[in-house]
Order: sequence, then structure tokens, then C-alpha cells
Amino acid sequence: MISIKPRKQRYMLYNAPLHKKRKWISSHLAENLLLKYDRRSLPVVKGDTVKVMRGNYRGHEDKISKVNVRDQTVEIEGVTITTAKGTKIAKPIHASTLLITKLNITDKWRRQKLESGLSETTKKEIEKEAAEQLKVHKAEQKAEEEAAKAEEKQKEETKEPLKEEVTTELPEKTVEPAVKEEIPEEKVEEKSTEPPKKKPATKKPTTKTTKKKKEEGET
Repeated sequence: MISIKPRKQRYMLYNAPLHKKRKWISSHLAENLLLKYDRRSLPVVKGDTVKVMRGNYRGHEDKISKVNVRDQTVEIEGVTITTAKGTKIAKPIHASTLLITKLNITDKWRRQKLESGLSETTKKEIEKEAAEQLKVHKAEQKAEEEAAKAEEKQKEETKEPLKEEVTTELPEKTVEPAVKEEIPEEKVEEKSTEPPKKKPATKKPTTKTTKKKKEEGET
């Protein structure tokens, strides 16, 4: 039983397991899809075309590029924000503000769920649409692979002429034979074995002797 207290409801929402959070990231279907699949809403998947219904990007329609299950948000192609540095980052949007206009049916498990309880004619239509989407998906993958290969070739071609230029510019260094420098031998002074002579200590005249001399001079 769900509690009435909003404190407990928020606690359950943020600390729920991932398999429950994934189901909650769902959006409403457009009217034509609602009549076709006999469903009101579906969990959002990468590749679904979606229309933003609220916010600054209201009316923007494009494909979903990423689904963040932990944050319960979605990233859409073309919906970006600029940071303080000037770089563009995808803006996370909550799934409740979206409307699904076209479904991605390349996954067979998703197709099975959609086809359950539908007529045979609609099932055939779904299969045809899935086959077309798979062909487009494969063509896009091939184009991406070819583009990546072309970029690698361009990088290799740019590196090779640079190496040739460096080899031509560098002159041949003449190796001179190493000459050993003659270090002059330091003369070691012979230490005298005799001990140093001590100076005779001069005695200072005491006060008594000075007094006697004065008395003698007076007499």
C-alpha cells in the first residue's frame, strides 16, 4: 500500500530499484499510435521520435539519443544547453513532458509486447515496419563505419608527409672523435712532521708591581 505522506512517496520514488524506475520513464503516444496499438503510454526507448510538449523547446521533434534510468530523464538530439565555458551539452528532459510520434520497433521483445492482443493485420503491419527500420539501421551503421575508416586514412596520410619533411630538413651530424682532456696533477704538499712552534706568552703587569714602581719613583 502506498503512503499518503509526500515524504514517503518521494523516498520510494528516489530509492526504487532500477527495474521499476525503467518502467516509470514512459510517455504518451500520439493519437494515430494510440488507435493502432490500443495503448495510452509506453516506456521510452533510444531511437523513438519524440515531440517536446512543454518548456523552452516546446514543439521540437527529434530522436532520443540517451535514456538515463537513474535520473529518470531523457536526452534528445538537438536539445542542448551552453555551459559557462561555451561548450554545448545535451539537456536532460523528463519523459512526462514528451509525446511519442514514432516508435522504434527494431527490438523483437518490444514487438512481442506490442503485438499481444492485436489483430493479425496490425501484426503484419508492425512486422513490415520493423523490417524497414532494420534496413535503415544497417545502412546507417555502414555509413558510420565508412566515415570512421575515411577519417583514419586521412590521419595516416597527413602523418606520412610530415615524417618525410622532418627527415629531409635535418642535416647529417659529423661525429668527432672524443679527445680526452689532460688533467694537470695537483702537487700534494708534504706535511711537516715537526710540531708547530709556540709563541712565548707575554705576561701582563699586575697592579701590585705598578704600585711599587710608583712608590719608588716618588722617593
